[in-house]
Formats: sequence, C-alpha cells, structure tokens
Amino acid sequence: MIKNDLFLRALKGETVNRPPVWMMRQAGRYLPEFIAIREKYDFFTRCRTPELASEITVQPIRRYGMDAAILFSDILVIPQAMNIEVQMKPNFGPYLPNPVRTQKDVDNVIVPDVTAELDYVYQAIKATKELLNDDIPLIGFAGSPWTILCYCVQGQGSKTFDKAKEFCFTNPIAAHQLLQKITDTTIAYLKEKVKAGVNAVQIFDSWGGMLSPVDYQEFSWQYINQIIEALKEDAPVIAFGKGCWFALGDMAKSNASALGIDWTCSGRNARYLTGGNITLQGNFDPSRLLSPPSEIKKMVHQMINEFGKDKYIVNLGHGILPNIPLDHAKAFIDAVKEYSPS
Repeated sequence: MIKNDLFLRALKGETVNRPPVWMMRQAGRYLPEFIAIREKYDFFTRCRTPELASEITVQPIRRYGMDAAILFSDILVIPQAMNIEVQMKPNFGPYLPNPVRTQKDVDNVIVPDVTAELDYVYQAIKATKELLNDDIPLIGFAGSPWTILCYCVQGQGSKTFDKAKEFCFTNPIAAHQLLQKITDTTIAYLKEKVKAGVNAVQIFDSWGGMLSPVDYQEFSWQYINQIIEALKEDAPVIAFGKGCWFALGDMAKSNASALGIDWTCSGRNARYLTGGNITLQGNFDPSRLLSPPSEIKKMVHQMINEFGKDKYIVNLGHGILPNIPLDHAKAFIDAVKEYSPS
C-alpha cells in the first residue's frame, strides 16, 4: 500500500482535503544535484543506467516532497527500440540522422520485443520503487504516437514540424502505418512499465497543438485513445495534449482517468469543456515560477480555487524550465500543501 495515496485518490475522483501536487520534468535540469550527474554522464547513459535513473527520479522528492514521482526517462527511447537512431546533442536536443520520410523507411521500422529492448527502463522502475519505499506513487510515461512521429519524420525539434505534417498529408497510408507501429510498441511498453511497478501512466502529446481539430482526430487522438483503451484495466492513464483545448470534449468522453491542461486554457474553461466530471491536471505557466515566491503562493491558491480541490492534480502547464530558482519551486509545492478550502 502506498503511504501517501493522495495522487491516486484524485485520479479516482475521491474527495480530498487538498489536491496532490507534482511537476512535469521535476526530475531534472533545474536541480543542482541533477546537474552534477549530468556533468559526468551523457543523456542516454542516464536513461539506460537504472541506478542513475532511479536516483534522478527521487532527487526532487527528497528536496520538496511532491505527492508523486515521475520516472526519469525520455519519450525517444521508443523510436530507439524501433530501429530508429536517436542522438541527444548538447545545446541542440534530439537529432535523428536518418529520418523516416518514405514507405520504405516505414517498412524498416520494427515493432520490437519491448521486454528485451527496453529492459533498462523496467529495471529503473524496480530500483526507483525500492528508493521510494511505497511512500508515494510512481508515474511512468510515453510520448503520444503523433509526437513520436514528429521527431521520427522531422529528424529534430521544430517550431512547425512542417516535414512531419507534409508526410502525413502527402503519404497518409505510410503515416498511419508508422503511427500504428508506434502505438503497438507504446502499448506493450506501458503494460510492461505497469508490471514493473508504476502506479499510473501519462501520455505526453507535446505537439498535438500543431494539428487542426480535424487532423488531430485523424493523426493523434485515435491513437492515444487506443493506448487508453489498452491500459484502462491496468493503471490510471493521464492524457496531456499541449495546445489541444479544442479536443478536451472528446478526450473527456474517453476512459482516461485524468486530462492534462496547459496554461493557455483557464481552469474554469477546462471544467466547462470537459463537462466537469473528469479529473484535471495542470496548469500553472512554468514561466510564472519566475515570479516572487509570495506571488506564486497566491496564484497557486487562486488556481486551486478555480479548478476546485477535488478531481484535480496541481501541476505546471508544461515542464519546469531550467532557470527556475529552487526556492520558487519550493514555494509552488508548499503552496499546495498549505492549501485549505476557504
């Protein structure tokens, strides 16, 4: 039994005294103890070494005492396992030297044996569970198939993912084959994560907002929904589509346990668009953590009041930025712990 199960209770929609809190990218680049490890080991070494991944996962918990931990890993371990080379270049980000651009490229993409190819992730989960000692839940995650496709086709990060969209719109058959391969791999991967010990999973659709509402249904949501359907009996699933406020109505009708909301959609609007019955997570602007701590606390309490304390998980609207002062991150977490309904 998890000692602090506030996060899991919020996912079930139970009544709570205060909402749970964690932060996307909480295990990472704003923490000096993370930077010390980063200086010694390259990115994928950190992902593939269970002792390092588990240590990085629990660093923010030791410092701030969030209500949930999220496994340190990366969404691009999936394409790596699918026979697509992925490099992480310092000061550049992900780089895929052989992007997927043709039917032949798609044919060369495999649906791997995830138990073999991604075993290091499951070992990291087991190591993390030992360190957490059932104090709080552990979240596993994956990128949405569309977001993974964006990197596979574009070959790197982008403001527009124009090549990814061109591929989908000019070669839809190959695009859907690639999306299905990513979906099948992701389902198998997340099921193994649950077996290894994660208590919930989150799907990050970081680039969903690049698509029009119609294209979102075709190239993203239907594949996310396949994952939700496949996982719904195994663990709670949080679906987070950045910039996808237009899809919240459809997403709320799914079997997801919660929906992530970014900072461009108000709590009130998110409740309206989702019909008020599903747990929501979010949506503090990560840049707002640069405000003075007293201001952060005030804004967090306003945010909780707007969403309501039940069926709500306090989080940022996207990942924490590298330049956030430590005491500002602390003010964010503490504000939630100090919250009492007025």
